[in-house]
Amino acid sequence: MSFTVSSLPIEPFAPLFALDDAALAKRGMLRVVADAPFAFPCRVTLDDAATGETLILLNHEHQTADTPFRSRYAIYVREAAQAPTSTTDVLPPALRRRLLSLRAFDAAGMLRDADVVEGAAAEPVIERMLADPGVAYLHAHYAKPGCYAARIDRAA
Repeated sequence: MSFTVSSLPIEPFAPLFALDDAALAKRGMLRVVADAPFAFPCRVTLDDAATGETLILLNHEHQTADTPFRSRYAIYVREAAQAPTSTTDVLPPALRRRLLSLRAFDAAGMLRDADVVEGAAAEPVIERMLADPGVAYLHAHYAKPGCYAARIDRAA
């Protein structure tokens, strides 16, 4: 089963980098500087920010379905992000190097399946979940902090 991993689009986040810290704070957001390697995963580039890079930490609604599984949580977006990321049949770097929680949803946004797996070993679990015809899409979350990472769909 071939699959595609998709990041969030850059467009909603790009204007945030022009805001000063006070304006970000009014929106419940925070400008941060990565102070360690592999600690600040960007949801647009699907890779970690390098030490010294600037990011915006914000709350984002990633599961918008009007169900009990509607969800939002904190995410990072790198100031250097230029375009969304998409990969086919391989997990992007930030996902490969972390423990993942994979959540399978039907077309109505109801949870059908879930599992926890090391990113480097996630492909068979993704394929198993997508083999269920009732599954419309998957969400990958970084399991330890619980935050949204990316969307996974069947490849066209």
